[in-house]
Amino acid sequence: MSQEPVDDAKRERLRRWRMVLGGPADEALGKAEGRDGAMDSALAALYDGGGAGDTERGNRRSAGLGGSAPKVARWLGDIREYFPSTVVQVMQQDAIERLDLTRLLLEPEMLGAVEPDVHLVGTLLSLNRVMPEKTKDAARQVVRTVVEQLEKRIEQKTRSAVNGALNRAARINRPRHADIDWNRTIHANLKHYQAEHRTVIPERLIGYGRRSTAVQRDVVLCVDQSGSMAASVVFSGVFAAVLASMKSLRTSLVVFDTAVVDLTEQLEDPVEVLFGTQLGGGTDINRAIAYSQQLITRPRDSIFVLISDLYEGGVREQMLRRVAEMTAAGVQVVVLLALSDEGAPAYDHENAAALAALGVPAFACTPDAFPDLMAAAIERRDLKAFAERFADERRAGGS
Repeated sequence: MSQEPVDDAKRERLRRWRMVLGGPADEALGKAEGRDGAMDSALAALYDGGGAGDTERGNRRSAGLGGSAPKVARWLGDIREYFPSTVVQVMQQDAIERLDLTRLLLEPEMLGAVEPDVHLVGTLLSLNRVMPEKTKDAARQVVRTVVEQLEKRIEQKTRSAVNGALNRAARINRPRHADIDWNRTIHANLKHYQAEHRTVIPERLIGYGRRSTAVQRDVVLCVDQSGSMAASVVFSGVFAAVLASMKSLRTSLVVFDTAVVDLTEQLEDPVEVLFGTQLGGGTDINRAIAYSQQLITRPRDSIFVLISDLYEGGVREQMLRRVAEMTAAGVQVVVLLALSDEGAPAYDHENAAALAALGVPAFACTPDAFPDLMAAAIERRDLKAFAERFADERRAGGS
């Protein structure tokens, strides 16, 4: 009786290996049947095809998806049936990249079959200029679905982190007992330590401020919309809309390639914000910073967030000089190489090092960490320490 579970386990291992290896393993491991066969065909259409028209390999699965919209639509339906949504999103992205299916996304019926995700939104935004009118409504629905998902993911944490940071930053010197910030109070009164009593005499109390309805911070998000920054543009647009809905912040959103576009007036609707971007142009960071400087009227109460891979097509020396001017004036400057769930991005290491020398660390940030980053910026904490801690956490999570 003990032999049967062993046999079942062995069969399951063989089945899994067969699914991994594909058709070439048919002779050794057996042909995939039933649901496994359908899953195998869906995988083969993408990963064994080598692209449209590749039929010379002699493999039964080598036809690929080709350029047929009906075939692709059926395939999209199949993978949504057989695989979890996270896997579907990866396969869709691979199909767009490997099999050049971008043009098919301009057809409304295709957009009805896809699994909406950040990468798909980035692809649609890059097609914005050539998208026919008949497709735009379907594309907007896809984008709105993803925006709503992202808002659910980030809004509550962002509001909580930002409001908490604003309250902690608004210190008062005559707090009620319940409002005393004991950590800050002890730190401020260490010189009054009484060794014989082993205690600190708090001559000055520091407390948490009461919530104010006035604008307490100005936030300028300046986002690179070159093609490599697609996911960052999507997340930035949603975050900007969430921040703009908070009355304690005055939020501006600037996107740029070689031109600069101010999308602040559209922040009430993040879908309109995203369709206001034009992914895929060049990059003039200096020009974008120059425009953003005009929006900063209260330097010590302002946070400037530059989201870019730092590949500068403009005047590098002026770009660095402008950042130095902002930090000298008291602006809290944050540079993010990416705002996405992806790994370490490609970026200009020389420019990143030059910014670090100015006291402005440049690092990639996940959307889940962005609220804490904004809280740190509001409280004027050491962002270099935040960047190092975040990098350590990402490395530990990936190990």
